[in-house]
Amino acid sequence: MFWYQQPPRNGLKLIVSITSWRSTSYEDGYSETKFEVSRESANDVLMTVKNVTSKDEATYFCGVTKH
Repeated sequence: MFWYQQPPRNGLKLIVSITSWRSTSYEDGYSETKFEVSRESANDVLMTVKNVTSKDEATYFCGVTKH
């Protein structure tokens, strides 16, 4: 599962990849301090943006792939 951020007038930026129950990988410039990810079940992952400011204005997308 992947979470993306798309700021106004910009392309998608990958925030975090979740590849298993224990493996969460943040891209450079993003951290769990700001973008908290919690796994609710095998199919449900929630991302919370903490301490929101105007810099966080964006559309956020979740993407999944099934292998």
